[in-house]
Amino acid sequence: MSIEIRDPEGQGAALEVAPGPAEGPLQVAILIEGPSAHASWSCTPAAARELAAALVSAAGEAENARSAEPVTVKARELLRGDVREGSRLMTVESVRTDGANVQVTWTSGGGRSWSQLYEADADISLRRRSRPER
Repeated sequence: MSIEIRDPEGQGAALEVAPGPAEGPLQVAILIEGPSAHASWSCTPAAARELAAALVSAAGEAENARSAEPVTVKARELLRGDVREGSRLMTVESVRTDGANVQVTWTSGGGRSWSQLYEADADISLRRRSRPER
C-alpha cells in the first residue's frame, strides 16, 4: 500500500506499508521514499494497529477542527455519521423516510440510542457533515 504524504515544506514522499518477511519475528514494514526523505522502519503488528488508531483519531480531530461553522440540512438529507450541533454529542445512526416524515436514530457519545420523527423539510443544524458513502 502506498500513501502520499508531505513534509512541512510541502515536498511529497511515498509512504509504503507492507507485511515484514515471512521468517523471523512478526513485523510490519514502513518505508518512506521521496526527494526530501528516505527512511525504513518496522514495528510489531500490535504497534501498527496502535499507529493506525492514532492516525484515525488525529484525522477525526482535524476534520472536527475545520468544521467550526455549523451547517443546516433538511431532515431528509441527513446521513449516517452526521453530528448534531449542540451541547451534547449526537450522531446519526440511521435515517428512514416514511412519506412526509423522516425517522432518525441518534446515538450519544455515551452510547445511548433513541429515535426521533421529523418532517422531511425540517431544518437540522449539524456540527459536522458526514461524507456520502459511495
